[in-house]
Amino acid sequence: MRPLTILLASLLLMLALMCALVVCQQTKADAPLTRQGAMPSLAGAVGWLNSPPLGVQDLKGKVVLVDFWTYDCINCQRALPYVKEWAKRYEQEGLVVIGVHTPEYAYEHVTRNVQQQVRKLGITYPVAIDNNYAIWRSFDNQFWPAHYLIDAQGQVRYTHFGEGRYDAQEQVIQRLLAEAKAQASGP
Repeated sequence: MRPLTILLASLLLMLALMCALVVCQQTKADAPLTRQGAMPSLAGAVGWLNSPPLGVQDLKGKVVLVDFWTYDCINCQRALPYVKEWAKRYEQEGLVVIGVHTPEYAYEHVTRNVQQQVRKLGITYPVAIDNNYAIWRSFDNQFWPAHYLIDAQGQVRYTHFGEGRYDAQEQVIQRLLAEAKAQASGP
């Protein structure tokens, strides 16, 4: 009788923990998006692909996703289809995606290699080549991939490090675009 009681108690505890996890995930995605500070500088790239150099002033009034990546990072490769889809799906609504290629290995510092990979991977949005880690340091970044979502007022509102939580990230993009649209149309 005792082993059965322990088993049932364990199953109930696991069920309660799973329910709590689901509730926490939903609450986090719906939580207010706090301002984490002004968008850091994009200065210091050794080059740009698919765009002339962009600065914070060029992005005023736009919702921006800054994606720190490097082409030989498997986690970045797994996140890339989502980033490309968001760039395509929300461009007309005002989303600007900027890839910041910050190399991990020596061969990733070679601009020609980055150009080839951007072409091969079908990346059409602007990519800053951050060989000197200037933008990386500006954002105080530490991870690949890292996503920073900036609102139309130039404020960082959401960060995500690593893979996953793609639905939550897309919900934040949608919320920031809706905010921008409401602000543009006025009271």
